[in-house]
Amino acid sequence: MTALFIFLADLALGQMGAALGAGLAAIGAGIGIGKIGASAMEAIARQPEASGDIRANMIVSAALIEGVAFFAVIICALVIFV
Repeated sequence: MTALFIFLADLALGQMGAALGAGLAAIGAGIGIGKIGASAMEAIARQPEASGDIRANMIVSAALIEGVAFFAVIICALVIFV
């Protein structure tokens, strides 16, 4: 039984999980920004006169998603190196 624990400790499952979490955060941010861009382009096509407001809201939303993704990647880096 103790050999199993030593083997699991050598695998560094925490680091593998942190790397997986960072990857999932990046994929999630990419999907979110893609959906924002698609929705904004559809909204601009429907109402071209509101393109300035739509573009501003799109940029703010994309920045918030990027902030969450960067936060997740930093947390994963802390798990790996600390």
